[in-house]
Amino acid sequence: MAFSKIPQPGRDDSFKTFVLDQLSALPDVRAKAMFGAHGLYSGDHFFGILDEGRLFFKTDAASQADYTARGMSAFTYESRGKVLTMAYHEVPPEILEQPQELSDWARKAIQLVAKPRHARRKPGPTG
Repeated sequence: MAFSKIPQPGRDDSFKTFVLDQLSALPDVRAKAMFGAHGLYSGDHFFGILDEGRLFFKTDAASQADYTARGMSAFTYESRGKVLTMAYHEVPPEILEQPQELSDWARKAIQLVAKPRHARRKPGPTG
């Protein structure tokens, strides 16, 4: 039986520290507190979310297939009694445990947010 090296969610910053360590090959990656979670930035580009021991990366219609094929879902939150879905998908644990592969997935997310807004494609309907 293999044991995961991913820290379990808790009140400390061990998961955030773990993710930042896994992404240390990327330049200028940092976590910034936001609404009870943390946003991941590369320079000025917001590309990921750390929330309750889970990591989400920015996706578009094409890249979300890599996540959904592995059974991973989109980031959701509740606002004014409605559940809203963002174009960020949870990173699979097997990717999270491999720094090189995680960095590759992060680069794709960073490239998405680094594109000018008019060049980004809107995701198709889901559900």
